Amino acid sequence: MTTDALRPVYFLSDSTGITAETLGNTLLTQFPGNNFDRITIPFITTVEQARSVVKVIDGAAAAGPAPLVFSTAVSSEIRQTLSACKGTIVDLIGTYVEQLEQALGSHASGEPGRAHGLGNAARYQSRMAAVEYAMEHDDGQSLRALEKAQVILVAPSRCGKTPTTMYLALQHGIFAANFPLVEEDFAREGLPKSLKPFVSKCFGLTTNPLRLSQVRAERRRGSSYASLRQCGFELRSAERLYEFHGIPYLNSASVSVEEMAATILQKMNLKH
Repeated sequence: MTTDALRPVYFLSDSTGITAETLGNTLLTQFPGNNFDRITIPFITTVEQARSVVKVIDGAAAAGPAPLVFSTAVSSEIRQTLSACKGTIVDLIGTYVEQLEQALGSHASGEPGRAHGLGNAARYQSRMAAVEYAMEHDDGQSLRALEKAQVILVAPSRCGKTPTTMYLALQHGIFAANFPLVEEDFAREGLPKSLKPFVSKCFGLTTNPLRLSQVRAERRRGSSYASLRQCGFELRSAERLYEFHGIPYLNSASVSVEEMAATILQKMNLKH
């Protein structure tokens, strides 16, 4: 069933709300014919705050379609309070906590914020160090400490190198650098000299010429840089270069940053 009416969707959390948004939106992608009005309410840390949220949801229910509610609240008291709302609630934590308690023979801590907070200080610090590394080594700006890179993305300009390296760093703590491929690289069909010792760490990105032309035109409309002919030439040349050097590569035209990162982690056998 599809509808043009906006269905309110609430993502509720006693922490940042990232997990509720991620899991909830993943489920909603299975219903492409529906239109959603998404609202995130993070840091619901007291029963009083939970009651206030319930009033907001109940008000939305009274004004239109019953809201969908995705919750990752950890506290049993807060979960119970939220469950009284007049929306359709999907408890993304409580549904599974009891099963895990039985399987592990221990009780859940009930402590919020462990997924995206400072619960594991060493892991958090390593992620921040990875982000700093990715920023320093974005678009070939620095050659310092390239030996520390776990992966080096190479591609023509505007193929998605920067957002992918930043996602790998922030979400997975991967030390990722990226380098643009330019005309002189295509002329000699070789990697930039600075990358030759690290060819085993390289991973290539490509896309389709029309998509690349559209993206480049947003920056330099009407230029040869954005022309369909130039984009096609660069992409064909890049793919030949990848194949010559045995560099694995991925077409980024129709995949998300999350999907690209997952593919790179798998193909390069990277772990944090």
